[in-house]
Amino acid sequence: MSLLGAFRRRSGLDAASRARVAEIARRLGGFGPEVSLTVSEIVCADPACPGTETVILVMAPGARTRACKVGKALEAVTEEDVAAALDR
Repeated sequence: MSLLGAFRRRSGLDAASRARVAEIARRLGGFGPEVSLTVSEIVCADPACPGTETVILVMAPGARTRACKVGKALEAVTEEDVAAALDR
């Protein structure tokens, strides 16, 4: 298997995980189609950060963008994690 093949396969997993987390956030947050959501996995270099975290950006018209953070890798995020992040 080539490195490019592994990258594409990983990207597909990331896309599916992002879509799964966004769907959970949309449902739990009661967000309609006018609200945009993005889900990203980042590695934070700050010692106060958990290392890898998932960030859900909630962008509603007329409101400030809200960043909801889960201190886990994207693939490990659960419905309970999203609920807790949205409640903060």
